[in-house]
Amino acid sequence: MVPSQIGKQAKKAAAGAIVSHPVLSLGATRLMELEREVEQEYRPQMLKALEQKVQAEALTIEGQAMPCRHCGQAMKYHDRPKVSWIMRCGRLRTEAARYRCVPCHYECRPLLDYLGVEPGRISGSLARLLVVLTVIAPYELAARLAFLLLGVKVSAMGVWRVTQRLGEAATQYQEQLTGYHGDSRRPDSPPKEAADVVVVGVDGCALGMQVRQQRRRRLDDGSPLSPLPPVEEGRFREVKTAVLLRPQERVQTSPGRHSLVRRVVVTCLGDADAIFSHLWAQLQELGWLGAQTMVVVVADGAEWIWRRTWIFPRRCEILDFWHAVEKAWAFARVQYGEGSWRAEAWIHRLAQDLKAGQVQAVIRRLQRLQPRSQEAQKCLTELTDYYRDNACRMRYDEYLRLGYGIGSGAVESAHKQVVHARMRQAGMRWSEAGARRLLALRLLLLNERWAMLDQLRMVPLPVPVAAPAAARCA
Repeated sequence: MVPSQIGKQAKKAAAGAIVSHPVLSLGATRLMELEREVEQEYRPQMLKALEQKVQAEALTIEGQAMPCRHCGQAMKYHDRPKVSWIMRCGRLRTEAARYRCVPCHYECRPLLDYLGVEPGRISGSLARLLVVLTVIAPYELAARLAFLLLGVKVSAMGVWRVTQRLGEAATQYQEQLTGYHGDSRRPDSPPKEAADVVVVGVDGCALGMQVRQQRRRRLDDGSPLSPLPPVEEGRFREVKTAVLLRPQERVQTSPGRHSLVRRVVVTCLGDADAIFSHLWAQLQELGWLGAQTMVVVVADGAEWIWRRTWIFPRRCEILDFWHAVEKAWAFARVQYGEGSWRAEAWIHRLAQDLKAGQVQAVIRRLQRLQPRSQEAQKCLTELTDYYRDNACRMRYDEYLRLGYGIGSGAVESAHKQVVHARMRQAGMRWSEAGARRLLALRLLLLNERWAMLDQLRMVPLPVPVAAPAAARCA
């Protein structure tokens, strides 16, 4: 019997057979069961061992004199209440001696300050692991992932609080770093890795903001919360992003395809001056900016970018090639028709001429064109003025020869990774404080500096920080 006949008979037999429901195994594999048994057995032992270490630390600092931070007088022992906080291995309970200053009525618990925790709060490595999840996924999903991955039950609001506090710490550090490098009184230090050329891509993208005048949550005394800060431009604010890279760190992963070995992302919410201040501080912190460093700024035609590039003594401004071509497409569609071969041929020739550095020839050719309609005349005028105003930034043949690059793909990709992937999902609206904090945390992850979060201490925030709706939608 030939194979084709065997196949036909098999199909006939299958057609007459009864389809059965797929059957799952009765349980997990034996290895998985053993893993879970060991985890359940040793988790209480880990918690007990940690409690013993905490109590040993408490004994070492208990006999020390505690001066009041306000008046400097020695504080007196008051009592020893029990406290607890949530760790990765469970809720840790211990006694923490409390001291009180009689004149100032100030009190403190040195053990908690020494350990860097607050009673009843999520602390330690668990807090950092939860923030890893919230940087990638919305708060409710992060809470579910925490149970699946860590075996810890925590509410979405608990995850949100941890993110806000560590995010505020990251935001404050970023602002302090920017202020330090922007202060003329700081000590001069030679650049560590001064580069001949640094390429900087700058751009902005919109982020949906909360604009409610009345907020559903109230303070402890029953009074309503103050309205959220007004959003100047409708319901959106612009997240401004910059990407720093060095041309020599591009590698060719395949023919015609290049990838970056290293890039550094800088971002801020809304303020054009702030993004350039952060950009300057990051270049100083990296040690890339020397006296002879050429800073190549690649951007679209936004005036807010070109007006601020003066902060770099040696600079080269480049109009993004693809923005220049896209501007020409707006005219070609009106002049020759959407999807027409004439429009494609016209754009193809224009792009080749621009890449060859013949921008003045392109402008003269545009001036000789005869528009077919008033709309085409308007588009042609805008295109001609755009090229004329940016002609000094369109020497693409020279930029390619020097290895600078002519596209802003790096910053466009950064927008997608920093903002779109996490903060522009369906229905998300952000308070200004919440957006700034999450942006600061995402930068730590994308810049491969997440270990720095271990060095940041949680910032006590005023209650409440934001309305619960921010946690639900974000």
